[in-house]
Amino acid sequence: MTALLDSVRKQFSIKLWPPSEKTRVMLVERMTANLSSETIFTRKYGILNKEEAEENAKEIEEKAFTTANQGYVTEPDGDGSSAVQIYAKECSKLVLEVLKRGPTAKVTREVPTSEEVQEAVFDISKGQRAFIEAEEAAELLRPLKEPGNNYAKICFSNRSFGLGAARVAEPILASLKGQLKEVDLSDFIAGRPEAEALEVMTMFSAALEGSNLKLLNLSNNALGEKGIRAFGALLKSQSNLEELYLMNDGISEEAARAVCELVPSTEKLRVLHFHNNMTGDEGARSIAEVVKRSPSLEDFRCSSTRIGSDGGAALSEALESCLLLKKLDLRDNMFGVEAGVALSKALLKHKNLTEIYLSYLNLYDEGAIAIANALKDSASSLEILEIAGNDITSSAASALGACLEAKQSLRKLNLSENELKDEGVLLIAKSLEGHPGLSDLDVSTNMIRRAAARVLAQVVTKKPGFKLLNINGNFISDEGVDEITEMFKKLPDVLGSLDENDPEGGDEEEEEEEEEGADGDGDEKEQEEEEDNGAEELEDKLKNLDVEDD
Repeated sequence: MTALLDSVRKQFSIKLWPPSEKTRVMLVERMTANLSSETIFTRKYGILNKEEAEENAKEIEEKAFTTANQGYVTEPDGDGSSAVQIYAKECSKLVLEVLKRGPTAKVTREVPTSEEVQEAVFDISKGQRAFIEAEEAAELLRPLKEPGNNYAKICFSNRSFGLGAARVAEPILASLKGQLKEVDLSDFIAGRPEAEALEVMTMFSAALEGSNLKLLNLSNNALGEKGIRAFGALLKSQSNLEELYLMNDGISEEAARAVCELVPSTEKLRVLHFHNNMTGDEGARSIAEVVKRSPSLEDFRCSSTRIGSDGGAALSEALESCLLLKKLDLRDNMFGVEAGVALSKALLKHKNLTEIYLSYLNLYDEGAIAIANALKDSASSLEILEIAGNDITSSAASALGACLEAKQSLRKLNLSENELKDEGVLLIAKSLEGHPGLSDLDVSTNMIRRAAARVLAQVVTKKPGFKLLNINGNFISDEGVDEITEMFKKLPDVLGSLDENDPEGGDEEEEEEEEEGADGDGDEKEQEEEEDNGAEELEDKLKNLDVEDD
C-alpha cells in the first residue's frame, strides 16, 4: 500500500527539472543581454560585443545544465528544486568569471595587396586581460624590432603596461612612428596605480609624438583630465586624424575641455566616439566645439554621457555644420524636449544619415514629433532608427507614421518602452506596409493588446526577408498569443520571446473590450495554469538570476 501511495505521489508531483528548451533559450538570451549591455559589472570589468556575449552565454548555459543535471541524477525522486538552484548558481558564477576575464579581441589578420603592403597589423590583445612587465614586453614586441617590418597598425589593448614594459615599448614605438597609421591603446593601463599609469601614458605619448596617424583609440583607460593631458604631446601633434575613440574614459567637464584644447586639428575627422563618460552639460559644450571644427564627420557617438538640455542644445547646434554625417548616436542622455527640438533643426540639414540612435533622451511627444517632422524631409536613405524609451504616446504616432512611410530604405526600427498603445501602433503598422527591406521591428513594452499585435504580425509576415518581431512586455491576451504564434508557425524564429507578456495587464476597461465575446472557460484555464505552474516557477527563479561579485 505504501509503495502504491508513493507511486501516486510521483505521478502527480510537479517537476521543476529538466527545464524546457524554451526556458533554456530564454536564459541564454538574458545572459547575453547581461554580458553585452551596460551594468555595474560591465562598467567594472568591460562590456562584450553581442557576438562574443552570445557565444559565452551558450557555453555557460550548457556547462551549468550539465552540472545541474548530474546533481539531479542523485535525487531522481525529488522535484528538481536542488537542480534548479545548482543551475542558477552555476550560471551566476560562470557569468562573473566571463565578466572578470573581460572582452577578448581576436587577432586581425590582413592579407596585404600590392597596393597595401604597409597595412600589416600587430595585435597583442588576444586572450585574457593581463599585466605585462619588462621581460614579457620584450618578448611580445620582438617582431616590431625586426628590420624592414611593415607594421602600420598596432593594437596593445587588453594588456596592462607597467613602467618596465613601457620602457621597453617606448624606443620601439619611437622607431616605428614614421610608418604607423593606426594605434589602439584602449585598456592598456588597467589596474595600475594612478601615478604609474600617468607616467606610462606620458611615455607612450612622447614616443608617438609626431606620428601621422589616421586612427587613435584611447578608450577604456579611465583617463580623466590628467590622462588626457598625459597624452597631450601626441594629441597636439596630430593633423590628419580620421578616427578618434575616447569611450569609457571618465571624461568629465575638465577632461572634455582638455580634449577641445589638445585636439586642435579635426578637419579630416570622420569618426568621433565619446560613449560612456561623465561629460555633463559643460563638458558637452567643449565637445560641441570639437564637432564644429569637424566638417568631415560621418560617425558621431556621444551616448551615455550625462548630457542634459543645455548641453544637448549646444551639441545639436554644432551638428548643423556636419553635413556629411551618416551615423548619429546620442542614446541615454537627458536631453528633454527643448534639446530634442534643437536636434530636429539640425536633422533637417542631414541628407546623408543612414543610422540614428535617439533612445532614452526624455523626448516625450513634443520632441518626438519635432524630430519625426524633420526626418520626414531629410535622411532619405535612413536604414536604422531607434527612438525607444522616450515616453512617446499615440499623440505622436501620426507624425511618426508619416516619417516612417517616407523611409522606404528602413531595415531596423526600435520603438520599445514607449506608451503608443493599440491606437499608436496601428498607425505605425500601416506606415510600414511598404518597406521591402525591413528586417527588425521592436515595439515591446508599449501597452499594446491583441488587435495591434495581430496587425503587426500581418504586416511583417508579408516581408520575405524579415528576421525579428519583438512584441514582448505588452498586454496581449492568451488567445491573442495563440493566434499570433499560429501566424508565425512557418517562421518560428521570426517571432521574439513573449515570456514577459502580461495578458492581464492594462486597465479593466481595456481588458473587457479585449475579451468581449470570449466563451469564458475559467475552469479549463485554471487547470492549464496549474499544469504550467512548475515551468513558471522555474522561469521565475532564472529571471531573477543575480551575478554576485566576491
